[in-house]
Amino acid sequence: MASGPTMMAPICLVENQNQRLKVNQQAVEILDKISQPVVVVAIVGLYRTGKSYLMNCLAGQNTGFPLGSTVQSETKGIWMWCIPHPSKPNHTLVLLDTEGLGDVEKGDTKNDSWIFALAVLLSSTFVYNSMGTINHQALEQLHYVTELTELIRAKSSPRPDGVEDSTEFVGFFPDFIWAVRDFTLELKLHGHPITEDDYLENAVKLIPGNNLKAQISNQPRECIRNFFPNRKCFVFDRPSSDKILLAHIEDVPEDELDPNFQEQTKNFCSYISTNAKTKTLREGIIVNGNRLGTLVVTYVDAINSGAVPCLENAVTILAQRENSAAVQKAADHYSEQMAQRVRLPTDTLQELLDVHMACEKEAIAIFMEHCFKDKNQEFQKMLVEIIKNKKEDFLLQNEEASVKYCWDKLNHLSKALMESISAGKFFVPGGYKLYIETKKKIEQDYSQVPRKGVKANEVLQSFLQSQAPIENSILQSDKALTNAEKAVAVERAKKEAAEKELELLRQKQMEQQQQEEAQDRSLEENKGQLKEKLEKERENYIRELERIMEHKLKVREDLLNEGFRNKSEEMDAEINYLKNIVYKNTNDNTPFISQALDKFAIEITSILSAPAKLLGQIVKGISSLFKKD
Repeated sequence: MASGPTMMAPICLVENQNQRLKVNQQAVEILDKISQPVVVVAIVGLYRTGKSYLMNCLAGQNTGFPLGSTVQSETKGIWMWCIPHPSKPNHTLVLLDTEGLGDVEKGDTKNDSWIFALAVLLSSTFVYNSMGTINHQALEQLHYVTELTELIRAKSSPRPDGVEDSTEFVGFFPDFIWAVRDFTLELKLHGHPITEDDYLENAVKLIPGNNLKAQISNQPRECIRNFFPNRKCFVFDRPSSDKILLAHIEDVPEDELDPNFQEQTKNFCSYISTNAKTKTLREGIIVNGNRLGTLVVTYVDAINSGAVPCLENAVTILAQRENSAAVQKAADHYSEQMAQRVRLPTDTLQELLDVHMACEKEAIAIFMEHCFKDKNQEFQKMLVEIIKNKKEDFLLQNEEASVKYCWDKLNHLSKALMESISAGKFFVPGGYKLYIETKKKIEQDYSQVPRKGVKANEVLQSFLQSQAPIENSILQSDKALTNAEKAVAVERAKKEAAEKELELLRQKQMEQQQQEEAQDRSLEENKGQLKEKLEKERENYIRELERIMEHKLKVREDLLNEGFRNKSEEMDAEINYLKNIVYKNTNDNTPFISQALDKFAIEITSILSAPAKLLGQIVKGISSLFKKD
């Protein structure tokens, strides 16, 4: 298992202590380390019917899940075994073996019902294991399926249209396999050979009649037909006629088991390996080990609190946890990539902003890949704000690096000038001209220094301003200049200073524009990736509804063909409800997406926007200095 620990043996996932369920934290920690998608196969059935043997076969082992040879149930609670998937690369196969239903030692049948419900909620393939044949008694023993409407909720609140919550079960229930053990009948119906699947479908046909007995008998049949659209059946011969061998079947060499049983077991394992689906939630949300662990804890907590496990609530809890982690993952990627790609100080602000925008795009993509059910885009807005703050921090670091580098260079270049000033070399006739030439040489040499950064002009301006009093003192003391020449020099110095100030303000104005353009691009990138995400989610939702509706139409058609017109017509409300939702989502030109994007744009514009600087007015004021000349 490339993305998680290798399990040499099963571990208890949900303990059953004194009729109270408890999640084993050690098992959850194992799941937390599995980042791969999981295929979850759960087996349920009466105790002492060989469930654990089949699960060991799926694991490719003779031993693992405990087998017992007495009338006592060996497995308590739900046990888990995670192994590399035998045929799906980068997937993990999670096998769940449950304690036997109907154990006389337990006494409380409610406990069985919760185990059954948990197996349904957690699995992507649900195996029901029974002995003998699928007859009236076998279906009666499967009464747990009729209790699912009371033990599982799809939505946290009732639908306003009054349609039963259980109509949505088909959208997230697992595939159903009935494994019939010690099967002794011929697979024939009315004298004609039939398949195992035909045998199951014939067994779950409704019994005609409106009397109470028929209604009770039909309840498990209707639930199986309504809740589980994908059904499969496997029958198994008795492994051996030798009771001693059966008591220790895990130690029996394969060639000593019944050949038919061997072949049937291989077929069963091959089907599971090839056809068992990846565990998904509503709208195509793929479940990995980490998410499965969260679901286990959420469902068991709900049961222990006296509530009913609700898929919508579980997905909400899962989304909160996953989306928070997605924000952190995306933000960390942004920081790491910025640190790797940016060499401070950058030559221009645009250079830094270009890297920022590339890293931000990647970070948003990472968030979109890992997030789901981000209601009102709360977590995406959180990411926008975090990245904005990180960008501002990089901008500040860039400015600080530029300031330090530029001052270091100027201090080096002006060292001779400062020594000459201290020695009084410029305070002689003709000294002003010599000073100006030396200063110009410093400016020229400074301009040749590469990658000074965004504060190059500002630092130079600060340096020149610091020299202004000394320059004026040298000018006024230079006896080689007339008063008129000195006045011209003063005006020239003022004009040069104003030009440099104007140049600096134009740079700041350009940088402000670059910042605004970067904000606009950030807004568009966030909107574009969100739109793509919402459209994909909408497509998944429509596809899921169409799949549910297709199943409902088939069930209605089957009921009609079997002569149950009234029951067929009772499904019209469900089907019409689904048709309306599909039509609305297909033909309303996606107003929901447009509205969500518009609202999101307003909110993140507020996050991204900074107070506008009144550069235009300042530039006009500086420009007026030149009009007076």
